[in-house]
Amino acid sequence: MMSNLFSIFDPSTNLFNIPFNWMSTFLGIMFIPYTFWLIPNRQFILWNFIINKLHFEFKNLLGINSFNGSTFIFISLFSFILFNNFLGLFPYIFTSTSHLTISLSISLSLWLSFMFYGWINNSQHMFIHMIPQGTPKILMPFMVMIETISNIIRPGTLAVRLMANMMAGHLLLTLLSSTGISMSNYFIILLIFLQILLLILESAVAVIQSYVISILSTLYSSEVN
Repeated sequence: MMSNLFSIFDPSTNLFNIPFNWMSTFLGIMFIPYTFWLIPNRQFILWNFIINKLHFEFKNLLGINSFNGSTFIFISLFSFILFNNFLGLFPYIFTSTSHLTISLSISLSLWLSFMFYGWINNSQHMFIHMIPQGTPKILMPFMVMIETISNIIRPGTLAVRLMANMMAGHLLLTLLSSTGISMSNYFIILLIFLQILLLILESAVAVIQSYVISILSTLYSSEVN
């Protein structure tokens, strides 16, 4: 039962010995060229409005010492995770962000780039950041140990947060749908209503998780400057 339940997150299923599950991550590339030929409509204007709001918010979080154009990294991260989260809500499309391979690759690569840049260019600032201001001397070794551990586990927490939130909703939808076989007609109507509510909730989770990951990545990058 549990192996069948979690098989929806198994990326090893294939068709004609060709793995198609991970291809869902690259579906966005098919739609990008068409946007340059379309007349700006309401959806295009809404997406530009969202990107501008994110740009100003990330700019404020990064501070005045940030490089020009650095916000586009996190806007691209937000767009990539949001697109893959929404794709997972469609039937027969594998949710790549619910797998630790994708989420850990994103968070670990960003974290390593921040750490390399910070320790190479701002090593003194990185050492100072390990000890909060006003810490007694006797507690300084413990604070350095705690700050080091909390810094190391950051990519893991980002990856597990994204994976767990995307996986939990899909598991709940699968469990509820599997119980509809033995229900009467009245309960099936209630079950469909609950499934619609869960899909709306999953849509909100898809937006919130992409926003949270991009905001936390921005905050982590602002600490190295």
